[in-house]
Amino acid sequence: MGYDGPRTEAIIANLCKPTRPTIMLNSKLYLQNCYILQENERLRRKAQLLNQENQALLSELKQKLAKANKKANKPSNNLIPDLNCTPSSNANHPNSTRP
Repeated sequence: MGYDGPRTEAIIANLCKPTRPTIMLNSKLYLQNCYILQENERLRRKAQLLNQENQALLSELKQKLAKANKKANKPSNNLIPDLNCTPSSNANHPNSTRP
């Protein structure tokens, strides 16, 4: 048995012809796919915004930490007198009291 032309083509076309339930299922799946793609796009945009916000907050935190570290490393005007120094050097200290 071999290929007998138009008759075989008609049988194949009839077998491959979509039935009404198949068409309905295909339409339903197509709509579900469209909704999934829309939701995916919405979530992608939301993730981008959250990432931008996260980057901005991280940058702000780094700036605050750098500022705090700068203050911590900066020599401050210590108003407590150094009790280990000699009286003459302590007299120049801003918090020292003169008799």
